[in-house]
Amino acid sequence: MCKSASPGWVVRTKTNFSRNSPVFLLGKCYHFKSEGMDKSASGCTVAAMSTEMVLSNVNQFREDFISRIWLTYRREFPQLKGCTLTTDCGWGCTLRTGQMLLAQSLLLHFLGRDWIWPDALHMVTLESELFKTKPSTMSDSDAGFTFLPPLERPQQDMSEQLDSSSNERQTLKLNPVSTTSKDETLHRKIISWLADNPAATFGMHKLIDLGENSGKRAGDWYGPSVVAHILRRAVEDAVEPELQGITVYVAQDCTVYIADVIEKYLQGVGSGSPTSSDRRAVLILIPVRLGGEKVNPEYKEIVKGILSLEFCVGIIGGKPKQSFYFVGFQDDSLIYMDPHYCQSFVDVSTKDFPLESYHCPSPKKMSFSKMDPSCTIGFYSHNEYDFEKIIDEVSKVLNSLSSKEKYPLFTFSKGHARDYDIDKLCTPKTDSAVQHSETQRRKAERLSNEEFVLL
Repeated sequence: MCKSASPGWVVRTKTNFSRNSPVFLLGKCYHFKSEGMDKSASGCTVAAMSTEMVLSNVNQFREDFISRIWLTYRREFPQLKGCTLTTDCGWGCTLRTGQMLLAQSLLLHFLGRDWIWPDALHMVTLESELFKTKPSTMSDSDAGFTFLPPLERPQQDMSEQLDSSSNERQTLKLNPVSTTSKDETLHRKIISWLADNPAATFGMHKLIDLGENSGKRAGDWYGPSVVAHILRRAVEDAVEPELQGITVYVAQDCTVYIADVIEKYLQGVGSGSPTSSDRRAVLILIPVRLGGEKVNPEYKEIVKGILSLEFCVGIIGGKPKQSFYFVGFQDDSLIYMDPHYCQSFVDVSTKDFPLESYHCPSPKKMSFSKMDPSCTIGFYSHNEYDFEKIIDEVSKVLNSLSSKEKYPLFTFSKGHARDYDIDKLCTPKTDSAVQHSETQRRKAERLSNEEFVLL
């Protein structure tokens, strides 16, 4: 649980990126250094071209990052059922990170990994003051780039700035409007499914209702494993025709049962020989624990290896008492999206509702050593062929390191869970990896009351 302070303030913590190391973002790799920037390069023209190339690479990374859907605390939304709460500020961060992972899965499902939100280019322009190159007087090993998160601004202000540059908008778009209108409709539809109103399929109201099956209520602490099962039930309950092509599998006891996942692809398919259009894509969620009280450093390279895979849709994790959505890494630092910004409610039923608050202009980084050991890893698998590749590539990551650990982080096992009598041992209502005893929970609540986060 997170303790929030005044919702009008944000800590502008600098995020530094080295230009000497690759940056991985949800399976894509970016380089902030070109050969022309080496000390062997000579001439103003070469240096200028090199700087332009690097800035282009940085902007490609930023456009990719900004295009991911950002879900944060919201205030003044319709009252949650069974209580008087109209905000999730201070307690809903794990649900928000779960929403972000699901949002990325939906983007992959409907738009593909290469999709870029056209207005991401404008957020890069509008927030250009947040991107700095370190002085040239610094050594090459220290040189890099700094990002600053934005202070919260009224959504109307940002919208006015975007609307005032309509000519520039048309110039900077990657594709003609005619080819992106369908994509933009899907983009808006995905956000509307995650909106903060009782009717939204994956909104906070729906997730809170489903959490009751796990003994959770609005205002409670939600673990990554509990959120995984809530997401599974939310997708299963979805009635929208577009969402019938995707389902969710949650691993049990750190084991992915291959036959159960294959069964998910055929879920809902009638008799006869199913066509590829009848089959469902599967979002595979794997709750794991990266150690005991603290994260085990032996798992660092495994987590980095997983985040570098094209099928990975991120990790629901964080640090103690604060949940983050991990989307990549540079060196030994994790890159994440932070839900701890309390923004105003957006009515998605209005035509052309503002999208800017659903896209984060600047990434954050955190040392792997600060990561909480409890997390849920996500993979999106479009079909059985993708699943076979996931098994192969993930297994290589899990087995490639000379880890001192006797047991892998998780495993793939042939057959069904019922073949191993696992179903009797695991139910969606428990969170064995993260479940606190009553004493531990009271202690955590007491500590959370002493902690605050400037919002």
